[in-house]
Amino acid sequence: MTLLAALPDPASYAITGSGHRPSAFAVTGLATASVAAVGVELARYMKVAGLAPRAPEVTVDQRLAALWFGYSFRPAGWEMPSLWDPIAGDYPCADGWIRLHTNLPHHRAAALQVLGCEGTPEAVRTAVSKWDGDLLEREIVAAGGVSATMRSRELWLSHPQGQAVGSEPLVQWTAPRDVSPRARPEASEARPLAGLKVLDLTRVLAGPIATRTLAGFGAEVLRIDPPGWDEPGVIPDISLGKRMAMLDLRKDPDRRRFETLLAKSDVLVHGYRPGALAGLGYDQATRDRIAPNRIEATLNAYGWTGPWVRRRGFDSLVQMSAGIADAGRIWAGAEKPTPLPVQALDHATGYLLAAAVISALSRATETGKTPQARLSLARTAELLASLRPSQGGPSITQAEAQDYAPSREHSGWGPGLRLKPPLALGETGMRWDLPADKCGSSEPVWTS
Repeated sequence: MTLLAALPDPASYAITGSGHRPSAFAVTGLATASVAAVGVELARYMKVAGLAPRAPEVTVDQRLAALWFGYSFRPAGWEMPSLWDPIAGDYPCADGWIRLHTNLPHHRAAALQVLGCEGTPEAVRTAVSKWDGDLLEREIVAAGGVSATMRSRELWLSHPQGQAVGSEPLVQWTAPRDVSPRARPEASEARPLAGLKVLDLTRVLAGPIATRTLAGFGAEVLRIDPPGWDEPGVIPDISLGKRMAMLDLRKDPDRRRFETLLAKSDVLVHGYRPGALAGLGYDQATRDRIAPNRIEATLNAYGWTGPWVRRRGFDSLVQMSAGIADAGRIWAGAEKPTPLPVQALDHATGYLLAAAVISALSRATETGKTPQARLSLARTAELLASLRPSQGGPSITQAEAQDYAPSREHSGWGPGLRLKPPLALGETGMRWDLPADKCGSSEPVWTS
């Protein structure tokens, strides 16, 4: 059984729907193919696991796939919080442009500490204009913050980190182990991942998209956040189908509860930078001891080799670093950075991560052995850059009424509408047993 290594052959799935996200890059093609990767891997798993007599036909709705790369949830009668902190954004500096990502309080504090100014857009703009971009980027990163200067594709490809990422595989398979998947009598052709316990240690946005996708086919997803954590602008979108719990892994009682959860999990998905889990006392050897039979998949921002391997990052920052925002600027004839119309690196990496989990599950089911999967936003950026843009069909900019499922979803914040699923495998469709809910709304326990 071949493990996931690339986007699937276009002949392995059917496409319905039409249209494209206007962009200098093949955003819609990436959306369609990465969603298809989940379907192709799941179809293969269903055959291997004996859940279907043959691999079902995979169908992706191109329009819906492109729309799911944006927001999948529309509130009814209330407003979702803003996605961005007031000072997050792109600023001209002395020699170009830099993006500050300040959604998290400690990242905001780090940027303001380096800039030495008040926390208003006007004050930040004045302070940033006096800095050279690379120096400011380094200083903010050194202070524990996150930022990225706008580089061209040429500069990125000649940068040590760009060169390192370019030599990495799309999915890095590492640390193979003996893994015998637990029997799941509740799994069926209709719900092929039913009973699969997925422990989710991920944050915005790619990791949560991966686990949301697994939940759509029946997996029990339990997300663990630290006390007080929130991502108000995105949680209604990505907590769909999950139970959201909190544990403080620096306190012994919570550590014991976490270890019990980990021991009983079938899949661990995490988005910690290299060394971060080890810093909490859960290095590879410890995870192997506690949960020797788990499948594991992880991701980071800037890749798994090179000088930036431990650097914090987000989709919008990787777009700046990897030359995507600059290429968009040239395509749009603009003076300022022009990012992708959606956070496509996050979304594509999320679907590919879900596909990698299913691929590993197939390998373990067939052979009793499987390695761990590693992906990164920066490597997905290189995948996107390699695809040929297609501008066929109408432009897709926002969802219309017919794109939403007819029944309301009663989320933890209020009612709303959810986009129709973009993926089907014969008679097997995506559906979520739980509505989106707030961080900390559930107890940290497995229900099945």
